[in-house]
Amino acid sequence: MMLRPLRYLVVSSVFLAGVASAQDTPILDMVANKVIEKYENATCEQLWEQKGQPKSPEQQAVIQKLQSDPEMRTVFIDKIAAPIANKMFSCGMIP
Repeated sequence: MMLRPLRYLVVSSVFLAGVASAQDTPILDMVANKVIEKYENATCEQLWEQKGQPKSPEQQAVIQKLQSDPEMRTVFIDKIAAPIANKMFSCGMIP
């Protein structure tokens, strides 16, 4: 049930790994929107289950790209922070 959105997220993440700069934001926006959608559509139970699971190679590549590009990371975090923090708060995942 969650596999279809996650599969799209993974495919989108591969595109993000190829983005040269945060100035090229359409792909970054697409990936950020998919991450937000994942959190908004997931139940708290699904989020708790996914929390401890290892990251896919594609997700690891995206994380590595965001770690190496501070500008891109800032743009990405600015887009996803509020919706994800709100969902995590409502699920009791953060204080």
